[in-house]
Amino acid sequence: MSTLAVGLMYGGATLAVMASGMPIALALGAVAVVFMYYFMPAASLDTVTQNVYEEMASITLLAIPLFILKGAAIGKSKAGQDLYSALHVWMGRIPGGLGIANVFACALFAAMAGSSPATCSAIGSAGIPEMRKRGYSGGFAAGVIAAGGTLGILLPPSITMILYAVAAEQSLGRLFLAGIGPGLLLVVLFATYAVLRFKAEYKAAQRAYAADPAQHPILSNERFTMAMRFGALPRVLPFVVLLSGVMIALYGGYATPSETAGLGGILALVLIASIYGVWRPRDLGPILESTLKESTMLMLIIGMSLLYSYVMSYLHISQAAAQAIVAMQLSRWVLLGAILVLVVVLGFFLPPVSIILMTAPIILPPLKDAGFDLIWFGVVMTIVMEMGLIHPPVGLNIFVIRNIAPDIPLRDVIWGTLPFVLLMALAVVLLCLVPSISTLLPNLVMGPPSR
Repeated sequence: MSTLAVGLMYGGATLAVMASGMPIALALGAVAVVFMYYFMPAASLDTVTQNVYEEMASITLLAIPLFILKGAAIGKSKAGQDLYSALHVWMGRIPGGLGIANVFACALFAAMAGSSPATCSAIGSAGIPEMRKRGYSGGFAAGVIAAGGTLGILLPPSITMILYAVAAEQSLGRLFLAGIGPGLLLVVLFATYAVLRFKAEYKAAQRAYAADPAQHPILSNERFTMAMRFGALPRVLPFVVLLSGVMIALYGGYATPSETAGLGGILALVLIASIYGVWRPRDLGPILESTLKESTMLMLIIGMSLLYSYVMSYLHISQAAAQAIVAMQLSRWVLLGAILVLVVVLGFFLPPVSIILMTAPIILPPLKDAGFDLIWFGVVMTIVMEMGLIHPPVGLNIFVIRNIAPDIPLRDVIWGTLPFVLLMALAVVLLCLVPSISTLLPNLVMGPPSR
């Protein structure tokens, strides 16, 4: 049987099993094992567990459960709400300041949690009710939080970037640094849209007020004194200490990424114990339970995805696909565009973890041959996968919003997130036009990449 026929069968079987509703990890593992049985030596089935173990025995992957622990420690305490409240006090006078406060809160929380759903849940549970109470539309409030949550897989430490670094065999520290510039770019774009959207809703409220004198909440002028603002600063200081400690340890050369993840987890536990009194076993139970559940789920997906990729490579499916792409002799930018469209389509159905581990063996060799910087591409691909978190039909962050704000219609949530999808597409275009947005910082800190 030709490699093309085997590849089509492999892809078709994967889609069919996933369409059945089977969990992604089990679907990938089942397809891989079946094809090992029929198309690989019989002895290969005896080494399934060994292959999965060897693929996962990476010190880089050890950082994932440790970063999840740090995110759970912050998300399961009142730390997220305090961070949001402090930013709201300082930005209350800016038009749309509440929306901007949510964007910044999501960015800071994402930089500590490394998880988009965790960021959405922690900041959204406080931010959405506050925005709606002050007259912001449900779609706008949901869109800001859902889009802000996507920063969790772009700003370091990002679990998605850890997986990309493993799959692409690239420097994790350089990749983390490369995500900072684009992350700040998205923060600026989101905040700018928040201001413009607020002004539009404010004018609509003024017109409605002229027709009906009933006071609209968005027209109220909330004021905070300087004493209230400076009094809110201590709520932010612990986050600054935590984030600074982790970044200094990593980029100062004092610790490896995995050691840094452990340091971040310990600092987060110390923070919530000393400030919020979360140290008793009954308080730590939900944190550890959440960490175990999310880590187990994620590591199972990673293990099965790596086994899936191993079988794909053994059967020469990935190599043949890469050769076919190269043989098409597309210009480098058409090649990049086609690959990004593929990532967008996969984002309709799959989470970022699966997209990276399933496509990396196929798309990275042609991109490297075309002269693209794989660190830069990792950032671009991450932003494109972020778009998948806030657009239907899967849109993981959309469903997180539905859980924390069930009174907002799903239609409003989706329409509220679409402008942010367009802003992310704009960010990708800007990165293509000005690659230094991503590459400048890692080159300054770690020197030019070795060729």
